[in-house]
Amino acid sequence: MDAVTVVPGQIGSTRLDDIPEPDPALGSVLVEALGVGVCGTDVEIASAQYGWAPPGRERLVLGHESIGRVLDPGPSGLSIGDHVVGIVRRPDPIPCANCAVGEWDMCSNGGYTERGIKQIDGFMSDRWRIEPEYAVPVDKDLGLLGVLLEPTTVVAKAWEQILAIGQRTFWEPETVLVIGAGPIGLLAALLAVQHGFDVHVLDRVTSGPKPDLVRDLGASYHTDIANLGLQPHIIVECTGVPELVLQSLSVTAAGGVICLTGVGSPMAMPDSWNESLATHIVLNNLVVFGSVNANRRHYYRAAKALARADRAWLEGLITRRVRPDQFASALERRPEDIKVVVEFSLGAGPGR
Repeated sequence: MDAVTVVPGQIGSTRLDDIPEPDPALGSVLVEALGVGVCGTDVEIASAQYGWAPPGRERLVLGHESIGRVLDPGPSGLSIGDHVVGIVRRPDPIPCANCAVGEWDMCSNGGYTERGIKQIDGFMSDRWRIEPEYAVPVDKDLGLLGVLLEPTTVVAKAWEQILAIGQRTFWEPETVLVIGAGPIGLLAALLAVQHGFDVHVLDRVTSGPKPDLVRDLGASYHTDIANLGLQPHIIVECTGVPELVLQSLSVTAAGGVICLTGVGSPMAMPDSWNESLATHIVLNNLVVFGSVNANRRHYYRAAKALARADRAWLEGLITRRVRPDQFASALERRPEDIKVVVEFSLGAGPGR
């Protein structure tokens, strides 16, 4: 069967491979791939910056943003034809305290593994297997849009933590600023709108689909953080750009919460990080925290959020669809791209 594989750490090693059927050891549920989302992590792995092959193997099957159709449910309670998404992370086999209670997204010792990223094959193959407890059912009406579930889990976790942290005191937040209108930023804005907040999104582009997608949510679009004219109570930072992180601290309302979800390129902090900014954080009771990955409950919460969302709006997030043999082109960054999806049904015959 076809699969997109890579030798982690080796530049130019990504290719479409013919590999054996998935090992039953990966799980009793056999799934036919419908699509796999491409994100910055895949770009990093393909460019030899990140990633680990399974033990004893040279190549890793890529893909962690999945959507597939059940071919053989095994003893799972699922049915043939159900649409499922695979949970990405697995707890440390010698678990830390968090992994031991199912909070593997908060792993404290780094011993976790991840499908398509770290030591376990991913979902970018014609068929894949998964353990029943890591297969999340998705509304079939979403079709290929189910591929947005995994990135939505990232912001479902972020919002869970933002709202929990806010309970440290009397807090009635109204205004949210999302920095970055990529997939994570737009999905963060979607959930903010669903929570009933006044939502603002900041990005540098002035044309293309992003401004319209933000406005279609009923949110406001901005391109200059210095001239926002508002003090948001909540900021979700999705770029990882140090200058934007620091500027976000300076515009947040007193008692505000800043959630960092973006991972930027390694670089020194700007000179603007100084004692006065630290004093501003202290005197205004600000909370700044980072959030990454998700656990099982976030997948189910994300599924509910997508089910409530406007389908036409979600369709606007998928800006390019490519076949598995075109994966190299999927790694090319284009200004108009939001989410690129490797679609396994493209060009397929009847019955797919």
